[in-house]
Amino acid sequence: MPNEDAALHDLFKLLFQAHPWHGVTPGENAPGEVGAYIEIVPTDPVKYELDKASGHLRVDRPQRFSSMCPTLYGFIPQTFCGEEVAALCAQRTGKTDIQGDGDPMDICVLTEKAFAHGSFFLRAKPIGGLRMIDGNQADDKIIAVLVSDVAYGYIADIGDCPVGLVDRLKHYFLSYKQLPSAALRRVEISDVYGREEAFDVIERSIRDYRKKFGDPEKRISQLRKLVLDV
Repeated sequence: MPNEDAALHDLFKLLFQAHPWHGVTPGENAPGEVGAYIEIVPTDPVKYELDKASGHLRVDRPQRFSSMCPTLYGFIPQTFCGEEVAALCAQRTGKTDIQGDGDPMDICVLTEKAFAHGSFFLRAKPIGGLRMIDGNQADDKIIAVLVSDVAYGYIADIGDCPVGLVDRLKHYFLSYKQLPSAALRRVEISDVYGREEAFDVIERSIRDYRKKFGDPEKRISQLRKLVLDV
């Protein structure tokens, strides 16, 4: 980055809060260790979601039923579920009409600690994921552990994770949109995959993001050019 762009970048960091999706990197060690923005915590009776336009957390809806997300839940910055994520889902499931869901890559973070509220960043190590399909959209859920967590930080792969925890996550995602009167389930989890597959999914979502929104490291120079051309 040229000196002028670096100075402008530093000034922006002082003057403005970064957008949680677009203004923060997925982490210099991604996919082995990623940054995650947490939207909801297990005690939330309300589902919060990032407002993509403003970058603030907003109320999506009250949780309709008794289930609550059993882990910290959020997304990996500068990721996008687009063509590459959808293509992997289609390849693994044999389905031909899969699309990306158009959102950042979701992540569930295991930790022994209780958090009072969402809207914070943390560092997490992916250990696997749930290949979830919502309608005809790929909606993967990366499963990770909080870095240095005393209870879960040692886990390196989903196979080392307590089966009951994975089952609890599967039950939540299969049921949280399911109306009691609905006969057909619109959400399915085709399989649970391990760390290496999770790394592939994350890398694909990073590439999908760059295809959709451009290279983040070029934004300051693009801004400078726009300002000088005015």
